[in-house]
Amino acid sequence: MFLVEFLIVLGCILIGARIGGIGLGVMGGIGLAILSFVFGLKPTSPPIDVMLMIMAVVAAAAAMQASGGLDYLIKIASNILRKNPRHITFIAPLVTYTFTFLAGTGHVAYSVLPVIAEVSRRSGVRPERPLGMAVIASQFAIVASPIAAAVVACVAFLEPQGITLADVLLVTIPGTFLGLALACVIVNKLGKELKDDPEYQRRLQDPAFRAEMEQEQEVQEVDIKPEAKKAVGLFLFGALAVVIMGAFPVLRPNFDGSPMGMAHTIEIIMLAVGALIILLCKPDGNEITQGSVFHAGMRAIVAIFGIAWLGDTFIAGHDMMVKDAVKGMVEVAPWTFAFALFGLSVMVNSQGATTAVLVPVGIMLGLPPEVIIATFVAVNGYFFIPNYGPIIASIDFDRTGTTKIGKYIFNHSFMLPGLLSMVFSIAFGFVFASFVL
Repeated sequence: MFLVEFLIVLGCILIGARIGGIGLGVMGGIGLAILSFVFGLKPTSPPIDVMLMIMAVVAAAAAMQASGGLDYLIKIASNILRKNPRHITFIAPLVTYTFTFLAGTGHVAYSVLPVIAEVSRRSGVRPERPLGMAVIASQFAIVASPIAAAVVACVAFLEPQGITLADVLLVTIPGTFLGLALACVIVNKLGKELKDDPEYQRRLQDPAFRAEMEQEQEVQEVDIKPEAKKAVGLFLFGALAVVIMGAFPVLRPNFDGSPMGMAHTIEIIMLAVGALIILLCKPDGNEITQGSVFHAGMRAIVAIFGIAWLGDTFIAGHDMMVKDAVKGMVEVAPWTFAFALFGLSVMVNSQGATTAVLVPVGIMLGLPPEVIIATFVAVNGYFFIPNYGPIIASIDFDRTGTTKIGKYIFNHSFMLPGLLSMVFSIAFGFVFASFVL
């Protein structure tokens, strides 16, 4: 019976991931219906607090975007990239990392990918290098962002063990930053130089293509809304307030002898910030719900609602069997928990859903919080199968042909940058976790 139910759960995950959008979440509903109505498993409680925290953060971030905040940040990033063309393999991932850190979603990287492709080509740098690292950095920064769905979920699950938001960030921020930096050093030497690349030289044989490549493109100035800076400032104030409240529980209201939980703290602060942005910056109400940040956030909420609830119900129905089967492995080699996080993230394409499903399992198995946090970055398995939006966009933006999906699918331009960054980040994560926790 266990195997049949497991295959049902796995099938729902795979079908939902293939559907895309909210498919992952609604397929979780199909799985729950089968497990509960057919196999008699009692549904657990859905992760309401996690979903509400994400909803509050998304509301504030979407209001900032509608006020022109993201356009303002994109303009700053574009100027930085154009002023440092020779070091773009290091600057580009720093820019996308910062974008994700501030916005809580990696999809904001779309805006600077064409700039990275253009600047690297014009400076003679192989575009595959900065584009590959920029996309990976935009993913890995998720676990370092105090407002990302995955981080919010992780803190919610670990808070009963005395883990604060600051504890998580003190491991994930330096761990991912140094891991990506070390990967950049290696990736900066990968592949032939652009002037020696055979595919690029082949394309240059076409007179029309050569003329297009040699034509100077004017930098188009983006009109920034008057209230953009104010919206960014308010949003950053909210994010900083969340971090400070997480680091110092004494600053939170005290009820029944204990400080208010971080779930309610994040929800209240970010809803209030969203309200302040709307009141003071007066963005268009329709633009708030039509922006990319709002859409990405709502997809994450639906995914966590369905698939995390399905996974939790399945695990709860067989908790002793799962615990006995996996306990020995994680006791001998706790770092193997990273493989579980990585494998599920490849299938579901959602850091938040992966966190909501597997972090409770790790806690149930008795994994120390430092192991869960050190391996947390492994929820970023998007790059393994090259079907993630920014990956496809990067390939399209690189007109030189250096950024590509290989003949055997898995030998694509993002595999080595992703694996190097993953290994280095986990290694640094264990180092910082040993000091912080």
